[in-house]
Formats: sequence, structure tokens, C-alpha cells
Amino acid sequence: MFDLPIDSKITNRSYSIASPPSADNTLELIIVINPSGLGTNHLFNNVSTGDVLMTSLPIGKFNLDENLNQTVCFICTGTGIAPFRSMILDVINKQIPFEKMILIFGCRTQADILYRSEFENLMNTHDNFEFIPVLSRENWSEKQGYVHKVYQEIFTEKGNQLFYLCGWADMIKEAKHHLSNLVFDKKQFRFESYD
Repeated sequence: MFDLPIDSKITNRSYSIASPPSADNTLELIIVINPSGLGTNHLFNNVSTGDVLMTSLPIGKFNLDENLNQTVCFICTGTGIAPFRSMILDVINKQIPFEKMILIFGCRTQADILYRSEFENLMNTHDNFEFIPVLSRENWSEKQGYVHKVYQEIFTEKGNQLFYLCGWADMIKEAKHHLSNLVFDKKQFRFESYD
């Protein structure tokens, strides 16, 4: 969480870390500028290399389960990919054994597919990792529409799966509804939403 010098009653802004844990203490964040937002305008227009920002320690409880002897499905839209990139790279970098990881990433156009080449490379080097980008505003030969149709096609029966959801609150609400209809136990999914 950043504490920014902005003209607002609430000066704190929270962002998800997109980089995996590392020894060099660097962090990578995904931040989309909001033209009417005081926080992002300050970060994009007033912060330069070498500036000091006041931050908190990492907060929140959106963590990867220690038991990866199951299929783990990450479902996200937009900047919601940030925590999943951190989690997936941490598993790969530490060579933690996992059964299967599926990343379903919804965005508008191909230009919006963050870390595309990185995830495609991971898919080419790890048979048990699958990356499925889904486009809602551009025609292409891969998956189109919204993420909900994709995971419902993949998961039709209850099993040993764990679902992580991150994105807009409406997407999270709809995904929880669909997963509940698929008779998945609520203990099988975790979520983080943003407004």
C-alpha cells in the first residue's frame, strides 16, 4: 500500500505485487492510469526514478495454498493478473512440484494480454501449465468472449481443484455463482476483487 502526497482524505492506495519474491527487494506492480484518479495521476505524472515512496509491508491474505497436488485454476481479468503472475513464477522459480496450473486471463484485445510471451514460454516448457487468454473485444482464432464460458467448459464435474479469482467485483460475483452451480465447495475458491 502506498501513502501518497495527494489532496484527498484517503491518501492510501493499494496495488497487487506482480513480481515473485526475490532477494534483490525489487517489486513489480501493474498500475493502470485512471484519468480522474488522484493516486495514479500522481504516480504517472509526479514520480521519477530515484524518488522515495512511503509504503506499508505487504498486506492481505490472498496467498497460494501450500497443497499443489491438485489442479489450480487462476481466473482473472485486467490487472487482476498481477498476484497470479507472482504466485506462478514463485512456484516455477522454487521448483515447487504441482499437479496442474491453468491461467485463464480475460482482457479486451491482444494488446492487453499482459506478460503474453512470458506465459507462452512457461506453457512451452512446462507440460502441466496452461495459459488461456480470452478476448472480449477483438476477433481472433483463440478463445473469445468472457472467462466464465472457458472455465465452465473445462470443469464440468466436481474434483480436486482449487480456484483463485481476481478482478472486478462483478466478475468475481458471477464466477462464484457459476462455480457454486458446478457443485464446487466454497472452500475450493479464493478471491480478491477491486472496484
